[in-house]
Amino acid sequence: MYAKFLSDKRSVDPAWWDFFADFHPGSERLATFVPEPRRYTDDAGPRPPPPGAPTPVAKPARRSPDRTHAPKLVDLGASTPVAAARPAKAPYGGDGPDLLAPVSEPHSETAALKGALARAVANMTASLQVPTATSIRPVPAKVLIENRLLVNNQLARERGGRVSFTHLIAFATAEALREMPAMNVGFSQDEQGRPQIVRRRHVTLGLAVDLFKDDGVRHLAVPGIPEVDSMEFAQFWAAYDDLIRRARAGKLTVDDLTGVTATITNPGGIGTVASVPRLMPGQGVILGVGAMDYPVEFRGASDETLSGLGISTQFTLTSTYDHRVIQGATSGEFLALMSAKLTGEDGFFDRVLASLRIPYQPYTWERDRPGGHEHKAAQVIRLIHNYRVRGHLMADIDPLSYRQRGHSDLELAGYGLSIWDMDRVYPTGGFGGIGTQTAMKLREIIGLLRDTYCRKVGLEYMHIEDPEQRQWIAKRVEVRHPPVPAEAQLHILHRLAEAEALETFLQTKYVGAKRFSLEGGEVLIPVLDALLSAAAKDNCPEVGIGMAHRGRLNVLTNIAGKSYAQVFAEFEDNQDRRSVDGSGDVKYHLGTEGVFTSPQGYSTRVHLAANPSHLEAVDGVLEGIVRAKQDQIARSEE
Repeated sequence: MYAKFLSDKRSVDPAWWDFFADFHPGSERLATFVPEPRRYTDDAGPRPPPPGAPTPVAKPARRSPDRTHAPKLVDLGASTPVAAARPAKAPYGGDGPDLLAPVSEPHSETAALKGALARAVANMTASLQVPTATSIRPVPAKVLIENRLLVNNQLARERGGRVSFTHLIAFATAEALREMPAMNVGFSQDEQGRPQIVRRRHVTLGLAVDLFKDDGVRHLAVPGIPEVDSMEFAQFWAAYDDLIRRARAGKLTVDDLTGVTATITNPGGIGTVASVPRLMPGQGVILGVGAMDYPVEFRGASDETLSGLGISTQFTLTSTYDHRVIQGATSGEFLALMSAKLTGEDGFFDRVLASLRIPYQPYTWERDRPGGHEHKAAQVIRLIHNYRVRGHLMADIDPLSYRQRGHSDLELAGYGLSIWDMDRVYPTGGFGGIGTQTAMKLREIIGLLRDTYCRKVGLEYMHIEDPEQRQWIAKRVEVRHPPVPAEAQLHILHRLAEAEALETFLQTKYVGAKRFSLEGGEVLIPVLDALLSAAAKDNCPEVGIGMAHRGRLNVLTNIAGKSYAQVFAEFEDNQDRRSVDGSGDVKYHLGTEGVFTSPQGYSTRVHLAANPSHLEAVDGVLEGIVRAKQDQIARSEE
């Protein structure tokens, strides 16, 4: 370069001109010289010609008065990198402050990072020591969405609570790590610095939780759930929610934040499609869950187009792993196993529903079935009819045992339908109490059919020969029923508590006494309460009731108004023996008359008929009593 400078200095970058002007071969200056790169602009003169090109005759280059192109001599020292010691460039090509010195800017302030933020800095710095690689796999979300709706609808009807996508994906991660222990490993070194692999017996799954401090600053915490590989979904669901609740309340302990072997993070919650998160030392893998959305090329399509083409939402799973102890093929197999679980191919959703005791079969992955819209519409009408005929066979009416219920006549595959038809609209033929020209999505049709025929009541009426009677029933049961208000739910609970309290007292106080308990059928009391409340509101003057022995004492006291004192006196055998009623079990034959008052204040008289010796005759006896009372009312009105 110096020789070129001597022959023609234009063949050398101008940044070296001042340096070579007083340079002598053999000088030590070159070892510490850091030339400043030349920034060529329109007013800086022509660029140097390529090697071998003739040297053009040009005017000397002009320099801006505020620019300095002379090279800088920096004392680098023995261990300071050249790039770190290079002076920063100021705007417009001027020399800026040294990069190693703190920068002072107007209208800004500097604050020390403390607590969790300082810990995050330490963790991120430590993560730089982990050589990682990342595997990426898109997963269709159709089966996940349909089964989550199935679970949450059932939970809303029974005990409440909701299952999120993260609940299901995190539990699938726990199962996959249990089935692939090669992913649940870590890296360490012995005292001599030799590399080692750590194989864990259990999985402690870390959850990346984004927390907000009081001042609005966000920070990340990664608490862990220990031994998730030995949990069922219901246990994992409870442990997950408990951990998140304590994290939001700032009640995490040291044990919650240590021992994590694998982590799951959900950047998709804020719309991130995919991410490559940092891996902490000691962990084997961190799973990132991207946003759930339609492919970008279809985001402008209408719902009809998406459902017609069978386009599913999808999300991206990223597996970032420690490449020292986990290989890329293993990570790829791990994501393939995750995809199989989340599409229901290995019975994953069967286990989830069984753990939550949801009595229905889950949806599984299948391809869209061929067939025109008209053909499938006819099959939907057949499906509705068969739910009316066979739906009661799927009803969850056994309180003592659990099983997933299904029937071949009610499966979508038997009608050429699949999960891809759920968002497609079909005519209903008057189903659901609406007009014959109205259409509904298949998901809404199946939901209404199951709500009508497959819940806690088995409804069977299609054997009735009169079509008008069948239609009359269908129009009243195949409708969306509004949720029960909170006040009504509390009233039902109060009535159940009264019924249970009486049975418990009688069983405790009068051990061995002959008694026909209502236990197992306490719901009879709120049902009669609702019927008599409606009758009282409609100004019905009197209600007649006939029933068997079982639960009769509860109906006498909680519905017909017989006092507890009278019932207990009969158990104490203190009734008047001169009475024609006698003693023994005759008290279970006795009837009574009283007044029922509804929660809204409406009243009606109640006549609980005495039982005849042969209980099969109770219907005829009660009908005779009611007819006589109707005749008396008619004569009094005359």
